[in-house]
Amino acid sequence: MSNLNPSYPVSYPSIKVEHRNDNAVELLAQHLYHCLTLRSYDQDVVVLCIGTDRSTGDALGPLVGTKLKDQYLHKMHVYGTLEEPVHAVNLAEKIELITHTHQNPLVIAIDACLGQYSNVGSIHVADGPLKPGAGVKKELPSVGSFHITGIVNVGGFMEYFVLQNTRLFLVMRMAEVIAASLKYADTQLLKAEKRYNTFSLD
Repeated sequence: MSNLNPSYPVSYPSIKVEHRNDNAVELLAQHLYHCLTLRSYDQDVVVLCIGTDRSTGDALGPLVGTKLKDQYLHKMHVYGTLEEPVHAVNLAEKIELITHTHQNPLVIAIDACLGQYSNVGSIHVADGPLKPGAGVKKELPSVGSFHITGIVNVGGFMEYFVLQNTRLFLVMRMAEVIAASLKYADTQLLKAEKRYNTFSLD
């Protein structure tokens, strides 16, 4: 199976933002834009949204993907929506597809996760590949140059049951924040590219 993890030494900074923070979108967007400026100029940006709408808590990724697909993105390619989810069964297949479609892409992997009660509702951006399924004891391929996770409920006990009984309202709100942040970062990338091209022509 092809590898979608970074092949060169780039370290992406981390951040944790509470989704109810009034400045959550701005904080995440600025951070994501900074991460994206660290990539090679010719790298495609792939947003891989992992999860399934068969479980409320696990629907975070597909909800983000659907919200992004509904908007016009300039620099990002989205995989994983409510209509065409990327999940445990087809993850390896989608990784192969991305590998053959995009040469050496920067992959932002997005997934829901469980955590401590005090962290429920927080959104984390962290360096390195995501390990999907780890919270529910599944062995799935790791993927991503860096990743975004949303803590949707408390972990440590009966994880499948907890994910299935997570409040949709929370998941929807977190998806809105993540999608809006990525959209803003995408717009900033386009503006930066236009400035660069204008400078190059002068």
